[in-house]
Amino acid sequence: MDGNTVGIVGGGAAGMMAAIAAAESGARVTLLEGNDRLGKKILSTGNGKCNLGNEKLDLEEYYTGSPAFLADCLGRFGTVETVSFFQGIGLMIKSRNGYLYPACEQASAVLDVLRYEVAAAGVEVVTDCRIERIGRNRRTGRMELRGKGSVFSFDRVVLACGGKAAPRTGSDGSGHELARQLGHSLVPTVPALVQLKCREEYLKSVAGVRAEARLTVFRKGVPVAEERGELQLTEQGISGIPVFQLSRVVNYILAGGGEAAANGQASERKGRRRENLGPNLGTEERSPGEGVEMRIDFLPDYSEEDFRLLCARRELLQGERTVEEFFTGMLHKKLMLLFARLAGLKATEDIAVADREKVAEVYRLCRDWRVHVVGNNGYDSAQVCAGGIPLEELTESLESRKAPGVYFAGEILDVDGKCGGYNLQWAWCSGYLAGCAAAKGEV
Repeated sequence: MDGNTVGIVGGGAAGMMAAIAAAESGARVTLLEGNDRLGKKILSTGNGKCNLGNEKLDLEEYYTGSPAFLADCLGRFGTVETVSFFQGIGLMIKSRNGYLYPACEQASAVLDVLRYEVAAAGVEVVTDCRIERIGRNRRTGRMELRGKGSVFSFDRVVLACGGKAAPRTGSDGSGHELARQLGHSLVPTVPALVQLKCREEYLKSVAGVRAEARLTVFRKGVPVAEERGELQLTEQGISGIPVFQLSRVVNYILAGGGEAAANGQASERKGRRRENLGPNLGTEERSPGEGVEMRIDFLPDYSEEDFRLLCARRELLQGERTVEEFFTGMLHKKLMLLFARLAGLKATEDIAVADREKVAEVYRLCRDWRVHVVGNNGYDSAQVCAGGIPLEELTESLESRKAPGVYFAGEILDVDGKCGGYNLQWAWCSGYLAGCAAAKGEV
């Protein structure tokens, strides 16, 4: 053992992994956590089942300003390494369509095996310890961390204190402030994997409806992103996996971040987002209440011709039916009644004499319903925070170029993934690499 002392700030997924990796690489490690216990956020992941990784580790599932850097990191510690690590500390893992979960489907089991390994590795854990200042002691050359009434000194430090998502679990943006104290810049942040709020008040009439749909985000009339999956309608807006996947795109547009920020996965963006998110964030002119337009197609499996034939066949069902009776059996009843009302039809009127243009409008709404997103449910409800410390300000070992001896891991960095275990995979990956490097271990 070389006896280097390493301080880890943040006891979440990335922080615990960094602590274990550093300790097993020979360092004397202290893990500093602001909460009263480690890993609170892990317990809420995957709806309490903890989707801890994905067999399909594709760069296209991530957003970052430095895709080549991210690819290198994931190449050194990817899905295979994650599975091996957790199996090595006693966790049985199962795959469900490529999504990796603990076999017992309990997030608490993931947290428990990590906590046990932290203890077994000899890591000193200090809870209820919120670090507010970081800097180098000019006399000793060591990094000093200061909290209320506490001062810690280490040879090296790993900052793994999260972004801003789920602040009740400790991710309140304090890590970004520590990074600023070291001279780092910040890619402006927005909530990601979060529910969206819409302008349309009539959504209250369809709250609770769930349906398969294709969602397309439009910016200034141009489609910029698309997802498909189960949509959930709420009183205030839209939710569900496809909404979560699109939320960071929408939120950057709402913040005025520009097209490069709003659209494109990691391999397409080539670092453009930071340039577009500097002084321009929040400056794009937008009329009050205008929002971002979202198109919803509730019949995504139908081609245009198939849909035309469907409508033609339904016209043969007119008989003695009312508008409500005629459209029953297409989509959820609440949706069809809403679309009829939006088209100007009354539910009780005779379909045989109804205005055919209005009937055609109901059909159109089934495939091209537009809502306007004006906000989101905030960091409190977000699963992850987009933006953060730019990877270009770090070395390949995740060491700061601004303050040598300080390393970064996890959500504090400008890397965010889609749903499917990708964000936890980044936590394991970056935590391991940063922890080993901080201890001068081999990666």
